[in-house]
Amino acid sequence: HTVCNTPLLRPRRADVARGIHPQVFHIAFCVQPTAAHCGPPAPSRWLPGYHSSPRVARRNSTKPLRASRQSAAMASRLLDAHVHVWAPLEEARSGRFPYYGQMLGSNAGANEPPMAGHVDILLQAMQEAGVSGAMIVQPSNHLYDHSYVTSVLQAHPGKFIGCLLADPTPGGGRAAAIEQLADEHGYRAVRFNPYLWPDGEKMTNEVGRAMYAKAGELGLPVGHMPFKGFLVHVSEIEQLLQDYPATKAIIDHCGFCQCADLQSEEWQRLLGLAKYPQLYVKASAFFRVSSQAYPYPDAMLGLKALVDAFGAERVMWGTDFPWVTEKCGYTKAWSILDDYEAAVGQKLLTQQQRQWVFGNTLASLFPGAFHS
Repeated sequence: HTVCNTPLLRPRRADVARGIHPQVFHIAFCVQPTAAHCGPPAPSRWLPGYHSSPRVARRNSTKPLRASRQSAAMASRLLDAHVHVWAPLEEARSGRFPYYGQMLGSNAGANEPPMAGHVDILLQAMQEAGVSGAMIVQPSNHLYDHSYVTSVLQAHPGKFIGCLLADPTPGGGRAAAIEQLADEHGYRAVRFNPYLWPDGEKMTNEVGRAMYAKAGELGLPVGHMPFKGFLVHVSEIEQLLQDYPATKAIIDHCGFCQCADLQSEEWQRLLGLAKYPQLYVKASAFFRVSSQAYPYPDAMLGLKALVDAFGAERVMWGTDFPWVTEKCGYTKAWSILDDYEAAVGQKLLTQQQRQWVFGNTLASLFPGAFHS
């Protein structure tokens, strides 16, 4: 190494307040690698807590950062684009956080979930996996009562963002409820569950359009849940994309398109929606769309198809907690891509693409949301 001849700079008062001291300037500015020993370039300005270890960087990235410094922290931060939480059974039965209706995806045939999914279990799983934040999607067993998810958001600011469940029912909350939940409780996204519309009605009806427009007005992306088949709902989704280009939208769980045949009509329709720049896709719940065992090789090829079509900047990784706990498990859900690449002996995504998919896309879609 060689030493620069640049004189030592006097730190500004604002820098000292942020923990940047004279000795730090000496290290950061007076030591520079020679051309013969080129390695990763040193930061142009010292970042408090900087460390070359991804694990340490991920830990430090949970602290609030200035906007100009967020990209460095985002690169090694894991964010889960799709989780659910519901109240403990005893709190639901007591009436504090009651269950309603029937859960889609449950074999129980009732509103009581087949597994525990309260926030303490999620927090422990996230800590073990090194995940620093997540988007909580209002679960169907709490229906339009958002009190439990709201309590979680209030207890953990900067850790979670909330995706509310749109109510299209006659006499229901509709667009007004979206605005109230966003304004009063800070919800950042809306879920359209097409199976909550009255029989014979579509998401493109007057109520759906009003809610979709209101979401765009408020800056809330709309998430689509085509649980019973992408082809059943793709025309409605595309009509809304065409008519409301200012409203950002998200397709959940690879559109529920089965990955056994990436040349199928449903996959081609999904990939064709990449022409709408306001649309994002969750690469999530691979156990729902794969016909193969872990690490879901066909789904990983589906992931690659999504990244190639939409760009990594519009693809988000999600686990579908707590349903994933009955499959590969939460922590292992973050190793699917690694284990697939190890099995085939080649990289599926570049490092930059991985960084977008595993956290940067969600962080950029909801700027300033994650800072715990």
